[in-house]
Amino acid sequence: MKNYIFILAFLFTLFDSCKKDDVKDNIESCYSNSNVQTIIHDGINREYVLYSPNSYNGTSSLPVLLNFHGFGGSASKFINEADMRAVAESDPFILVYPQGSCLNGSSHWNACPSGGNNKSNADDFDFVESMISVISSQYNVDMERIYAVGYSNGGMMAYGLANYKSDLIAAVASVSGVMLDCIGPTRHPIPVVHLHGTSDSVIPYTGNSDFNSVQHTLNHWINFNNTITAPTTHIDTSGGMTIEHHVYDQGDQSVAVEHYKFIEGEHIWFNATYQGQNTAELIWNFVSKYDINGLR
Repeated sequence: MKNYIFILAFLFTLFDSCKKDDVKDNIESCYSNSNVQTIIHDGINREYVLYSPNSYNGTSSLPVLLNFHGFGGSASKFINEADMRAVAESDPFILVYPQGSCLNGSSHWNACPSGGNNKSNADDFDFVESMISVISSQYNVDMERIYAVGYSNGGMMAYGLANYKSDLIAAVASVSGVMLDCIGPTRHPIPVVHLHGTSDSVIPYTGNSDFNSVQHTLNHWINFNNTITAPTTHIDTSGGMTIEHHVYDQGDQSVAVEHYKFIEGEHIWFNATYQGQNTAELIWNFVSKYDINGLR
């Protein structure tokens, strides 16, 4: 298992940390969010930004999409950087941007079970479960259609939920974030879509001593889901850069593993489009095909 101490040291040099002279063991020292919901978890105020589509009236249950920011990020900034609100309006779902907890002035996600390989002792899996419980008590939620999406460290968190909270999560998406070595007792086939740039200098496409490669991550879910191993591939150059789309389908419960490979793409939430679809649309059009039982 990769050593998070070295990962953390590496990431600290690459991300802007939130600036506070007096850092407390409280996530409020890391960032300033606006228009947030708050719950108390493990004695700490944990926040999330929730967006409900204008058409929601409570009469019909809606799916929920959780979108996790990267290391050092904040929920209220990330909702603008990785904006999925237009998609939530066009095909209604409840959109949630959770806020990570604090370590030395920088927010983060613990994508493995509590222990020495995490960035802190915050139990983010339990926080997410508690948050879903609160949201489902306030909104009419389709509990079979809860999706986890994330960027960078947030993508790692999405994979962590697929491993350790699969009873809640129907499908996952990761943008510029690979899966860590902790592999949990996933209870059902997990549809996966992974977007990554080949020139990512933070989490390299081919991996390094700190991070697994993209293909290593894909192979885990290809094998777990029992999909085909030779993908169908399409290439699109119309949206600002060359993007390869690899599809590993015919998995158990008809799930698929899909990969968008952004040639010379960097460590970002991508702005280029594939066949006219932006990153938000690519993710939603994939995950929304599934519920917790597989293809809908």
